[in-house]
Amino acid sequence: MASVMDAETNNPEISKSVLAGGLLTNYHDDGEGHPVVFIHGSGPGVSAWANWRLVLPKISRQARAIALDMVGFGFTERPANFSYNVEAWVKHLVDFLDALELDKVDLVGNSFGGAISLAAAVRHPDRVRRLVLMGSGGVRGPMTEGLDEVWGYTPSLANMRRMLDIFAYNRELVTDELAQIRYEASIRPGFQESYSQMFPAPRQRWFDSLACSEADLCRLPHQTLIIHGREDRVVRVEDAYRLETLIRRAQLHVFGECGHWTQIEHADRFAQLVCNFVAEGAANEPLPLS
Repeated sequence: MASVMDAETNNPEISKSVLAGGLLTNYHDDGEGHPVVFIHGSGPGVSAWANWRLVLPKISRQARAIALDMVGFGFTERPANFSYNVEAWVKHLVDFLDALELDKVDLVGNSFGGAISLAAAVRHPDRVRRLVLMGSGGVRGPMTEGLDEVWGYTPSLANMRRMLDIFAYNRELVTDELAQIRYEASIRPGFQESYSQMFPAPRQRWFDSLACSEADLCRLPHQTLIIHGREDRVVRVEDAYRLETLIRRAQLHVFGECGHWTQIEHADRFAQLVCNFVAEGAANEPLPLS
């Protein structure tokens, strides 16, 4: 197995570690109360910290905020010849919950992470209390040209700048410094090697493979908060409307002047929505039997 856990020191992306199904898993864990588990997207060089760094401190004031690097991403172990697919990612997530002795959690998933959250809720409904889906995959439909470019990324500073242009509506967020940081992240040992294995062309098949059936989505019993950027070029806003139609206990919030980075472009408002939703779940929890 190849590990990058010890590749750097004083890196805020690296925090705690736990063996989850035999995989040494990097994760962040702060705050107290009901556990809220954050699952990142699938952009090149992504990690849990890169994805959620602006909102974890806000949400950890109210709940136990946990964000892990999924297998194949960030600073979690990358097994040789690993088969990356939705079943493997769901298994890693459930193994992680077991390792932390978490019986039931709220899941917050971004894009790819939303698809994994939905798949986990379908397969293990008793392990999930509430769902938050942000710019989420998980429903069948045509993939965007933007996502095809993201999954087809080959490392260069110019290509990373192009990726950030696709992700963000607000171009002021796409600085040369950010592009340099994300580019350097994408070329860390093992990062691009595992990334290039996940979604080879033609890529529509991988987008479809992450989707749940409409029948399964209709049967989901969970309260679900769907958040999407109106100008998202990675996952269509139409997919969010479709999810809201299929999931019977869903609510949808669409942010104008926002791309695929709601948690970055509108960090305060995103965090407030999630905090309110989590708190509502806690208020409606049945009292334990005496």
